[in-house]
Amino acid sequence: MPHMYHKMGRFSFSLLHHITSLPSSLAALSATRICCLHQRVFTGSHRRYQSTVPGHSCQHRRGVSTALNQHIQDLSGPEQRLLNKLYEGLIAGQRASLAESITLVETQHPRKKELAQVLLQRVLAYRKEQESRNEGKPVAFRIGLSGPPGAGKSSFIEVVGKMLTGRGHKVSVLAVDPSSCTTGGSLMGDKTRMTELSRDMNAFIRPSPASGTLGGVTRTTNEAIVLCEGAGYDIVLVETVGVGQSEFAVADMVDMFVLLIPPAGGDELQGIKRGIIERADLVVVTKSDGDLVVPARRIQTEYTSALKLLRRRSKSWNAKVVRASSHTSEGIPEVWAKMEVYREAMLASGELQGRRRAQQKVWMWSLIQENVLSHFQNHPSVREALPHLEERVTRGAISPGLASDLLLKAFVSSSSS
Repeated sequence: MPHMYHKMGRFSFSLLHHITSLPSSLAALSATRICCLHQRVFTGSHRRYQSTVPGHSCQHRRGVSTALNQHIQDLSGPEQRLLNKLYEGLIAGQRASLAESITLVETQHPRKKELAQVLLQRVLAYRKEQESRNEGKPVAFRIGLSGPPGAGKSSFIEVVGKMLTGRGHKVSVLAVDPSSCTTGGSLMGDKTRMTELSRDMNAFIRPSPASGTLGGVTRTTNEAIVLCEGAGYDIVLVETVGVGQSEFAVADMVDMFVLLIPPAGGDELQGIKRGIIERADLVVVTKSDGDLVVPARRIQTEYTSALKLLRRRSKSWNAKVVRASSHTSEGIPEVWAKMEVYREAMLASGELQGRRRAQQKVWMWSLIQENVLSHFQNHPSVREALPHLEERVTRGAISPGLASDLLLKAFVSSSSS
């Protein structure tokens, strides 16, 4: 999944290079801070967490731990009770606890972000224990759904979700709504469009604003997936905003990527970018009913031919094109049958497990890029020099490349001093 790394331009790579060049003691302090916090959180009848960072443990870093106390305080009683309450409610399948936990991971408050990571660490351990009892296979199936506006994504999700809950599954839907570029607000209309599914006690719908993120997948969507799985939801559906060549983020956090396209939408093969088609494991032509049956069949034939020309992403699966109608439910059981066949094939070959491992690394670097950039932007030396350099760039006095180099030098010189 090299495309995620390609998104880091000259500036991001330079910034990451300078950050990783800082003294190793700072890196050790950071790693030890995390492991010590994780170990101190849950005591008593709860599992005590040990560091998973090689060479870093609280017992072997007593000197650093002493300095560490100057940067972080032990969890207070209310914080411990909050995390324990959220965790116990989460694994018991309480939707209120799941909603509150997702709110915690979405926060931008520094202290609450640390608490969220501690909670996630415990949920990950619980999920790993479940997978070990399942012969090392994932207990949940993650499905990403994308498509152009008007493709009927919400209607499709509601029909499929109701069918799955009727078969005994627990379904969670993480729906991302477009945000306003001016106000930052979002309509959060997905939950209102899924009226039947939102009332189902075996379903959980969480709308989130896109907040300007590429492809509409928020920074914390991947962590919300983990929380949903910890709460016992065995089917996780991630709906994204629109479709385009840049919308690869959702494909890097799900087991199966499904592209929904409407019939009679013009030149479909030109309108939908090749890049997104290449990532699709299943293409569903929606609204295949009434007068649109004939156009839907034509689009199905076109996409079936087009997919044969693309390079196979998997040795165990060839991308399929199917038709379905959310209005009449025709083709919906067949779509789910294809999804089940895909999952079984990928599990049997071990590709699904390998894909998840690769995805974790991709998202680690994605978060590193975001956090490093945030740290850079908030650095005092950068904030002091930024207005003057921005003004010179807008006047054309210096090039944007030179300005970024000067900001990097100001950042690195003050960080290393």
